[in-house]
Amino acid sequence: MNPLRIGILSTASIVPRFVGAAGTLEDCVITALASRNLARAEEKAALFRIPQAFGSYQELSASDDVDIVYIATINSEHASCARLALEHGKHVFCEKPFALKPDEIRDLFSLARAKGLFVMEMQKCVFLPVIQELKKRIRAGEFGRITMADFSSSFDAGYNSWMFDASKGGGPLFSNASYSLQLMQYLFDSFAVEQTGLCTRADSPVENQFAAVMRMDNGILFTNKTSTASETIHMGYLYGEKGYIELPDYWKARRAVLHFKGQDPIELTCPCEFELRYELEHALACIRKGLSESPVMTEEMSVRAMETLDALHRMWNPVM
Repeated sequence: MNPLRIGILSTASIVPRFVGAAGTLEDCVITALASRNLARAEEKAALFRIPQAFGSYQELSASDDVDIVYIATINSEHASCARLALEHGKHVFCEKPFALKPDEIRDLFSLARAKGLFVMEMQKCVFLPVIQELKKRIRAGEFGRITMADFSSSFDAGYNSWMFDASKGGGPLFSNASYSLQLMQYLFDSFAVEQTGLCTRADSPVENQFAAVMRMDNGILFTNKTSTASETIHMGYLYGEKGYIELPDYWKARRAVLHFKGQDPIELTCPCEFELRYELEHALACIRKGLSESPVMTEEMSVRAMETLDALHRMWNPVM
């Protein structure tokens, strides 16, 4: 069985981690990389030992040496790049957020089904081994009923100028909030039904930090606080009737600490060099099975998450 051939759109900062993850798997090979700047594409292709470089996304999507297109472009280009790849008969692995509007996501999944192609939002956090273990324990009732959760994170947006551009999907809401939202959806097989929150801005039109509160349809309340202005604690907490879970670096978690009343903490450790490996392994297996949609990272997961983020975005950016 020949490995599936992946072409990468963009030379973004996540690309080296994706290349590293692909290198740990036998069922795929990266055959091409594209940038709108051919010299940059050639430079990065040589660095990552990728055999072909293209100076346009169109050329890579049309290549006979590519089965799958991995989209790592800026947020606002995800939907158009996914459509381009699908129209050229390629499966699509798209970085989060899959698109900036729920209707765009629906349309792309519909197009994939019509063409018999696979498409998935590459949401790494739900596939991590430590998250898999936590879901088993939560389902088994070890913590009783989980009633509340809290997530905080921060990052330096300065290395990507588009992060300050509203027209390009910049800002921490679209770039980071989906991690906690998709994690909650996955752990509890539940969706957010209500959301509110506040944000601040500095000298750009996008938010530089926000605090959002969401209520899931199973009654769980959870918060997400993300900042590009201050350094926060990078932590998730899930609170239950019998104890709570501490989840450092929840979006790329390698460990969790379990706290139960009257007991010493229990640490779960699942080290991995490339956290993108697990989502990639799952997506490749789905293609081999002839699926058009992941049974884990579903169309509904992507749509419902974006409905929530879009509602918050419109709350903070009302149309005049």
